[in-house]
Amino acid sequence: MKHDHFASLYDSLMEDAPYKSWLSFATTNFPDKGSILDLACGTGTFTCMLAKQGFTMFGVDLSQDMLTIADDKKREQRLNIPFILQDMRSFSGFEQLDGITLFCDGLNYLLDSKDVKQTFQQAYSALKSDGVFLFDVHSEYKMEYIFSNQLYGENGEDISYMWFCEQGEETLSIEHELTFFLKKQDGSYERIDETQYQRTFQLQEYKQWLEEAGFQEIEISSDFGESTDLEEKDRIFFKAVKK
Repeated sequence: MKHDHFASLYDSLMEDAPYKSWLSFATTNFPDKGSILDLACGTGTFTCMLAKQGFTMFGVDLSQDMLTIADDKKREQRLNIPFILQDMRSFSGFEQLDGITLFCDGLNYLLDSKDVKQTFQQAYSALKSDGVFLFDVHSEYKMEYIFSNQLYGENGEDISYMWFCEQGEETLSIEHELTFFLKKQDGSYERIDETQYQRTFQLQEYKQWLEEAGFQEIEISSDFGESTDLEEKDRIFFKAVKK
């Protein structure tokens, strides 16, 4: 995923994101004060929230712009979190972790099954025995019936945007076309265009790839781990344990 100038807009777009629900899901499944890696950490909001809960945190992201903002946040909050520029498919330097998170559909930016499998293998290698890998993905239902050919938008005081979603070329993929209008100090607006691609895979494929990487005790749920009803849900959650 290319962020560049998009990094400066990310937190505005994520103001209503369910961070507290992600936090509850994570703290329920991780040991107290464990060592946790937040993959695709973005601007570090969730990483900082976990650190405040007493976890020893690390953050990894592919965008230096995102990590620069994350570094500012940790300094403002006086938190000790290493934020590291790495690709989730090939991250290194971690071992014996208690847990790994990959939330906010970060995995859906990998469009090739080979890349998803590689990410699972890297996660497995970085965990200790009984370590837990938590992630979420867009559901098939969301890709086919919620995102497909939909137009979203918001007219804010300083930031307005239009967001069009259309089916991508790959199975269960979506192309996001975003146009932002940023109000400048002189009252004029700057236009920024952004294109992003996401893809999801069948739940059984994710489960198979986790098992191939070595994970066991795989749990698939919805509603942030609160339900096993997967029908017509927009986000699916996975918990996988290294044994």
